[in-house]
Amino acid sequence: MTLTVRVIAPDKTVWDAEAEEVVLPSTTGQVGILTGHAPLLTALDTGVMRVRANKNQSWTAIALMGGFAEVEDNEITILVNGAEKGDSINLEQARAAFNEAEARVNQVQAEDRQAQIQATKAYKRARARFQAAGGMV
Repeated sequence: MTLTVRVIAPDKTVWDAEAEEVVLPSTTGQVGILTGHAPLLTALDTGVMRVRANKNQSWTAIALMGGFAEVEDNEITILVNGAEKGDSINLEQARAAFNEAEARVNQVQAEDRQAQIQATKAYKRARARFQAAGGMV
């Protein structure tokens, strides 16, 4: 028995296939999903989702930019603000964007709350893309 997994972004469907295991970046931590999982609706944080089609294959990484996931009857529907498969992300560009976002977070003024929020969001997106592309963070 397998899971039917769909990752849907506003501009495209990033993943629509069967899988045996899924790990989601929920807002409360990582959530692992196997067949027979109890019904679940969870908010997703910006982070990396990992999918394994079967036990003989390696994990596929997908960078998610926040959204929601619903699990019911061995079907996982993931609606996100944006998503990219890790193998479609250029590792060196992702590394450069991550380093730039990290530097920006460290340089923002503590009293400028709006700039802190924007820098933190950019950092999380850059970190997710870098991790999904295979970079170690």
